[in-house]
Amino acid sequence: MTGSSRKVALGSFIGTTIEWYDFFLYGTASALIFSKLFFPSYEPLVGTLLSFATFGVAFLARPLGGIIFGHFGDRFGRKPMLVITLMMMGVATGAIGLLPTYETIGVAAPIVLVLLRILQGLSVGGEYGGAVLMTVEHAPPNRRGWYGSWVQAGSPAGLIISNAVFLLITTQVSQEQLLAWAWRIPFLASFVLVIVGIVIRLSLEESPAFQRVAKSERVETAPLVTVLRNHKRQVLLTAGAYVSTGVTVYLAAVFSLSYGTTTVGFSYSEMLVLVLLGQILAFVLMPTFSHVSDRVGHKRVFMIGIVGMALMAFPWLWLLTTGDFVPALLGFVLLFIPYSATYGTMAAFFAGVYETRIGYSGLSLGYQLGTVVGSALAPITATALVAATGTVASVGWYMVATAVLSLAAAIWLTSAVAAPVRDADSVGTEMVT
Repeated sequence: MTGSSRKVALGSFIGTTIEWYDFFLYGTASALIFSKLFFPSYEPLVGTLLSFATFGVAFLARPLGGIIFGHFGDRFGRKPMLVITLMMMGVATGAIGLLPTYETIGVAAPIVLVLLRILQGLSVGGEYGGAVLMTVEHAPPNRRGWYGSWVQAGSPAGLIISNAVFLLITTQVSQEQLLAWAWRIPFLASFVLVIVGIVIRLSLEESPAFQRVAKSERVETAPLVTVLRNHKRQVLLTAGAYVSTGVTVYLAAVFSLSYGTTTVGFSYSEMLVLVLLGQILAFVLMPTFSHVSDRVGHKRVFMIGIVGMALMAFPWLWLLTTGDFVPALLGFVLLFIPYSATYGTMAAFFAGVYETRIGYSGLSLGYQLGTVVGSALAPITATALVAATGTVASVGWYMVATAVLSLAAAIWLTSAVAAPVRDADSVGTEMVT
């Protein structure tokens, strides 16, 4: 079991890293570039808001992707869905790199950009639940936090790579060259990366938990219907528990790029380095916190992280607004430590909410609804709050409020759950910790 678990965890990590690399490329570009290339006829603030709006539209598509791929994933298995979603993401991201700008084709450019962003949203919405379940359902019962954390680590790894690529480009070419052609390189690279990811995912074995369900002929014909009929509460609580994490990471990784360069006075390269170093820290800490959670409880570490994110919201913002690199870096470190605790343990925590026969549908729907409320709205909400109030303190209160919401949802989620991570007929029906 251990050898198979390691192979699946590694395969899921690599595939998820590629998915998030593609997804986060758009976020970085929306903060630094797209407002100039696809919305040039607007005032800078309006152009930034529109750019963030196209960034957020993918999150509206993510629940639909979760519903579609969750349905087929619960019926036909996790593996084929992971291959299809990765292929979709690679095609959409590569196509963005080929897309003419507003100057060339006018209003058609942002329209096509939005359509490709929606395709990205469908892909990542269907991918996450399958990757989590594929890994956790292969893992030994007492190591689900550790193995599940490698799926979560794909997110900072993808952001690290995407930001590192943009950082390399911004330091090697002029601003004119960046806007003219160099921005396309990271997107076109996706065509190559996705081939690597598909080969790896094709080599993985199907989840043993799903195989047991399939052999016992207990596969749900309409898993979404079952989820909506019997598990609405769990879906809503899963969504609520995620919101604070989504707000935190997308403010740190997307909003801060725009705010730091246009308002505080940092250069593009400085802001990319700050985000990059914060994500490197998260990548290191996620498996560490998840290893601890296997001993003290996934829920406990998850909730401690939420409290930490609330406490670090204002220090992060204050240190960022100093305009000095070292204090700003300290702020990112303080914020990403508790973020790592929550996000790293999320896979094992959320995977235990639903039994195997409806796991893909339930987990995907709950998590992706949370991304709509949290991740999608975070950059544009923060930008609008600063514009309306004239102070970044309003963003801090926004972060604290979402943390209170997520903490309450996490408390109720554990009391509402009585389903094992594996299917009810498997040996050792371990309960959620």
